[in-house]
Amino acid sequence: MTRQNPAQYVMLGGFLGAGKTTAVLALARHLRDAGRRVGLITNDQSIGLVDTAMLRAAGFDVQEIAGGCFCCRFDSLVEASRQLEAEAAPDVFIAEPVGSCTDLVATVSYPLQRIYGQQYRVAPLSVLVDPIRAMRVLGLQEGRSFSEKVIYVYRKQLEEADLIVINKIDLLNETDLQRLTDKLQTEFPAARVLAVSTRDGVGLEDWFSLLESQMTGERATMEIDYNTYAEGEALMGWLNATLNINAAEPFDGEVLMMELAERMQRELAAATAEIAHLKMTLLPRGHDGRVAVLNIVDNSFVPELAQSLVERMRQGQLLINLRAEADPVLLEKVLQNAIAWQSKRLVGVQLELEHMARFRPSPPQPTWRMPDAQQLTPFAAQT
Repeated sequence: MTRQNPAQYVMLGGFLGAGKTTAVLALARHLRDAGRRVGLITNDQSIGLVDTAMLRAAGFDVQEIAGGCFCCRFDSLVEASRQLEAEAAPDVFIAEPVGSCTDLVATVSYPLQRIYGQQYRVAPLSVLVDPIRAMRVLGLQEGRSFSEKVIYVYRKQLEEADLIVINKIDLLNETDLQRLTDKLQTEFPAARVLAVSTRDGVGLEDWFSLLESQMTGERATMEIDYNTYAEGEALMGWLNATLNINAAEPFDGEVLMMELAERMQRELAAATAEIAHLKMTLLPRGHDGRVAVLNIVDNSFVPELAQSLVERMRQGQLLINLRAEADPVLLEKVLQNAIAWQSKRLVGVQLELEHMARFRPSPPQPTWRMPDAQQLTPFAAQT
């Protein structure tokens, strides 16, 4: 398969828990239904990403970049694109960056456009927001939020956006949605603010039309203090884990997920550790690619099954990705406690921890940084 024109390159950013993966899936399906070939690129600080498993289960070609953000793994991003090119020759690449990453226009969009402009047409940067989190961060609603330096990263993501996409609008009434829209438009006037529900399909047509018809602009990039950015990102604890599940008799895997998630949520709340995103994907063996997906996006959020199974299971894997403003050692303890608790409750079901990584992200060191669409400079030469 070959292409006559440059492929479109779409990045969907936003803070942890904003619903980026659901948006990636909705856009990918929209494009596939329109007859376009799609390649997806996921990104994480470690291996074992729930999003990759979920997107592959939906039947898409996916490359995963682990060990750092797109900006710090720029060459890996380009190589992932080449691998997808060889496998499927996508008309559109959709890239989902790490949810704690910012400065993407200067370190990814502009370098892609400048170095590989003949191969890629870079779409405007969309930054998704969870409306409840945004209301709290912007002072429109009471409730727990993050510390000042984490909020610095959150606000910088919004500042650089071409399109700010309020997701999950079904969580707000009309009055609060208008208040949030007005607040975002006032504080971040360079962006266009849209309101959608990727789960229900509301507002997607207008958003997708903008992504397909426009290219990223050539405005000066935002100023950013990389020391504060690094400190804010490092306040987030990261945990990725894989559990092998074996049972003597068929059991309800969704109940297992829900109870584990609720147990971890309660223990984190008791430790005053603010959850940014807890995501689980359950992959039963022999179920024709069906998976269950569970999300928690803050301490008060009721665990939600984004995808469900249709039958009971005996064997499989459970992938767990937890991001919270907390010491990674605490995250490991919470997980281990939940596994031990659940193992005692579910007689005949064995939970074996196959893989676990927990850490704080390292300071970002982008490969390139362009202060505008014309000047390409190695990041190391600017620091």
